[in-house]
Amino acid sequence: MLRILLGILIMTAANHALGQHVFSLYEGKIPNSKETIDKEFETSAHFIGKVSRPTLTVYQPPEGSSNGTAIILCPGGGYTMVNMNLEGTKVAQQLNALGITVFVLKYRLPDDSTMDDKSIGPLMDAQQAIRVVKTRAREWSIDTARIGIMGFSAGGHLAVSAGTHFNKSFIENTPNISLRPAFMILVYPVISFTDSLAQKNSRTALIGKNPDEQKIAFFSGELQVNSTTPPAFLLHAGDDGVVSVSNSITFYLALNKFKVPAGLHIFASGQHGFLKQPANSAWFGYCAQWLQENGWIKK
Repeated sequence: MLRILLGILIMTAANHALGQHVFSLYEGKIPNSKETIDKEFETSAHFIGKVSRPTLTVYQPPEGSSNGTAIILCPGGGYTMVNMNLEGTKVAQQLNALGITVFVLKYRLPDDSTMDDKSIGPLMDAQQAIRVVKTRAREWSIDTARIGIMGFSAGGHLAVSAGTHFNKSFIENTPNISLRPAFMILVYPVISFTDSLAQKNSRTALIGKNPDEQKIAFFSGELQVNSTTPPAFLLHAGDDGVVSVSNSITFYLALNKFKVPAGLHIFASGQHGFLKQPANSAWFGYCAQWLQENGWIKK
């Protein structure tokens, strides 16, 4: 029944798509940023590279259907690109059909030529996105206690970083707004930067080829979990040849150790990006079910 309802809602959203509003993530000078020429580009598949000027794109649900829940959405791309279509726009439209307001984050991609410290640039942008959405929540009819974060692949790593490091603000944050997401949804996520689990290309892009142990630990989500970590739902495919499913399993076990409410669904097949069935068509239904079971959307 849930899948049938989802199909109806998604078709309705597609037929009544609302315009999006794009705005700069920061007012004035972008922190931790060098004065450089904007070299951003977009491929024919809507992957965006060389991002140095972060934005938020707002996708609002059909009029009268908003339930007060919002999600900041972090597309993947290995910290070298941002997959704005398949892991941004299309997912935002599906979430809109559930009454959720979505903010797709086009975050800065790590680059020594554009940032003073490239390792914290994306995390700063995720924290700033949370701060902006909470500050302007009334404008979009959002409940500040119902703002979650969602990420795919390397975007999942960014979401985990935001969900485990919310107690330390890397941005100017007056008047001390909580940067804790209410929940995390992590889809085939990069979790760990340890040698045994790391997706090496993502790790190199963010923290370099020869990172020290302290930086590896800081960006390994499973090592940063405690009892205040937000609830999470993880989806992964067992045959993922890009990001090992052990990333999601390890993070789930860390959450379980600290009694943080968490769900985990592993598809036998689906590959990275959920290119194959059953993951391709089924993953969003499981996601919606978890949101419903935990009160983030209405039954």
